[in-house]
Amino acid sequence: MSAPVSETRLLLSTVCTVTLYDPQDEALLAQALDLCAEYEALFSMTIEGSDMWRINNAGGEPVEVSTLTAEVIRSGIFYGELSGGMFDITIGRLSALWDFSGETIVPDEEDILAALKTVDHKQVTVTGDTVRLVSPEAWLDPGGIAKGYIADLIASFLVENGVKSAIIDLGGNIVAVGERPDGNPWRVGVRQPFGEYGELFGVIETYAASVVTAGIYERSFKSGGELYHHILDPYTGLPVKTDIVSATIVTEGSMSGDALSTIILLVGSEAAATLLQQVPDFIGAVLIVENGDYILYGNVEFSTV
Repeated sequence: MSAPVSETRLLLSTVCTVTLYDPQDEALLAQALDLCAEYEALFSMTIEGSDMWRINNAGGEPVEVSTLTAEVIRSGIFYGELSGGMFDITIGRLSALWDFSGETIVPDEEDILAALKTVDHKQVTVTGDTVRLVSPEAWLDPGGIAKGYIADLIASFLVENGVKSAIIDLGGNIVAVGERPDGNPWRVGVRQPFGEYGELFGVIETYAASVVTAGIYERSFKSGGELYHHILDPYTGLPVKTDIVSATIVTEGSMSGDALSTIILLVGSEAAATLLQQVPDFIGAVLIVENGDYILYGNVEFSTV
């Protein structure tokens, strides 16, 4: 069989790659990545004129958005309820204070406290395709689920257009479409926390599924000898104190895996088992804890390297 076709673009503030094995259709490949750019223009909180930007700058007034945007926000509210408020889509004012790729400065305590007052997913109303932030100072940040939702939308597009075998990689959000051409399971690496780029802790074998990893090592910096990472506690405004350094979630859909990978880091290992069982499309999980051990949940084929 001839080599697959693949294309990589910088989208969603990360490196996104789509690879088609069957059929090897370059036009379809380009369309898939074009869709990714279109969805980013809807969901990004920083792109002026996007649906999220318009909601955040509406001063508490209702905003008509696309059906897809409304679905993302509804899902964000659902995961807020599921996590007891630890996952909160209205964390935008708080997340905007932290820069994990630039100045790496800990925000002022007064600014954190002010931002925390705007965080409350119960202050979001979605009626049809109309969204309103009851608190006019609040900002939506769909970063915890939007990438997974986009991966799901691209996977659906490919399947609808006859794709039988493909890999979607949106900056680590992996969706395996169909099966490998040779019939064997896909092999997805789990990164070694704090290791060198490309260094693996283990490998997951799966057929058609989503594999998403979140870790406290991904976007982080040190200040005063303390590690600050991007998984923020919506109750303290600071990086969450957790016994999990990496959460890899295998689900049928990537949006649920995206949300769960963040939520499990937020709630810790003790609450993980109960919470994972509440998500209908959950397949399995690999959680790497702070002492270097790992915990397996569900039905997942995993081996260390």
